[in-house]
Amino acid sequence: MIRTRFAPSPTGFLHIGGARTALFSWAYARRHGGTFILRIEDTDVARSTPEAVQAILDGMDWLGLDYDEGPYYQMQRMDRYKEVIRQMLAAGTAYLCYTSPEELEAMREAQRARNEKPRYDGRWRPSLANEPVKVLPDPPAGILPAVRFRNPADGMVAWNDLVKGRISIANAELDDFVIARGDGTPTYNFCVVVDDWDMKISHVIRGDDHVNNTPRQINIFKALGAPLPHYGHLSMILGDDGQKLSKRHGAVSVMQYEEEGYLPEAVLNYLARLGWSHGDDETFSMEQFCAWFELDHITASAAQFNTEKLNWLNAHYLKQADDARLAEETLRRLARQGVDGRGFTDLPRVMALYKGRVANLNELADAAHAFCIALHPAPELVQLHLTEPVRAALRTLSAKLADVAWEAPALSLAIKETLAGHAMKMPQLAIPLRVVLLGQPQSPAIDAVLEVLGRERVQERIGRLLA
Repeated sequence: MIRTRFAPSPTGFLHIGGARTALFSWAYARRHGGTFILRIEDTDVARSTPEAVQAILDGMDWLGLDYDEGPYYQMQRMDRYKEVIRQMLAAGTAYLCYTSPEELEAMREAQRARNEKPRYDGRWRPSLANEPVKVLPDPPAGILPAVRFRNPADGMVAWNDLVKGRISIANAELDDFVIARGDGTPTYNFCVVVDDWDMKISHVIRGDDHVNNTPRQINIFKALGAPLPHYGHLSMILGDDGQKLSKRHGAVSVMQYEEEGYLPEAVLNYLARLGWSHGDDETFSMEQFCAWFELDHITASAAQFNTEKLNWLNAHYLKQADDARLAEETLRRLARQGVDGRGFTDLPRVMALYKGRVANLNELADAAHAFCIALHPAPELVQLHLTEPVRAALRTLSAKLADVAWEAPALSLAIKETLAGHAMKMPQLAIPLRVVLLGQPQSPAIDAVLEVLGRERVQERIGRLLA
């Protein structure tokens, strides 16, 4: 049974790298009819915040990455961790360490002075029955002992990474790391193993910044006699400039993309293509993605963030989107600007007019603003476009529009008759008319704009400017 998990730490927002990890874990579970679990790894009490937890939940919800179990919280599992630590101490796979922080720092300084890798020297590691007897000192007063994992002293730890291939490391490179601090708080590498064991995680898909953690976690699994999950480590994402992703080019909250007017399906489609491919397919639904998704299609090399491609995808999905859905999105964005657009009932028709002309939902809301509320055009636009000949033509057009059938062909004919009567060309009237109606000189076809605005609004706006 396939069981995957996304396990973020609530010390910040859900960013693009984390969202891609969640997407790939989610898709792998969906592809194989498995279970996708959300786990909040909140043992870093000093940095974890409720606001960060909510940001993760909001980001997952906006992207539509539904989880089958969870969210589980590590802080609610402390009794379980302590139980396992007691078992490991009894089994001799972990031991108490009374080394003070000052002793640890002196130890590392001496090792660096000898050009050695800084590491714990095992001074409190007890001997086993088949080892030479080691006499440990009496525990010092006033020191709360940490608990260290008894890492194997020799041999190799290796796994067949589902993305990177076979990885191995000598146990001699790993020291006896702390699995519980002096105050009793368990550490990341230990909690992750217990969680993955208890939750029967079959596949761990995560960023390659965790590669160094994996051998330590594998050794804990083996010490517990627990089955190992399969591991796949995703390569990092680079920015547009080829450098490590930063806030300047994408390492921002997923919800910032919502604020900037991106559709979730565009972001998901883009994330799917960051390090994964299916032939030459550029656009696809999440149903298609889940049907195609396999880990052996993920590249081991770093993916590069491309803002232009994301914008292209967003424009593509805007064109395909349902007009009523876009109208609801636009109403929310207008409300953020203090504009109540609910009185304009033809908002879906405005979406149809503009969705092929804009790059994001914010631009769509900006376009809709002028349909909902009459905007006063800038004085320089009025001075430039509303000349006396234009005003005369607008008076004629307004009279014709009083009783014309309110549909694009009839409206177009009324405009053409006005142009003929005043010896004008289309741009000489259409551009000023756009300024009068929408406060700007560009828009879709003017007869379509008139039709959607409605007779009452058009006449009121023309009359206001002429007055």
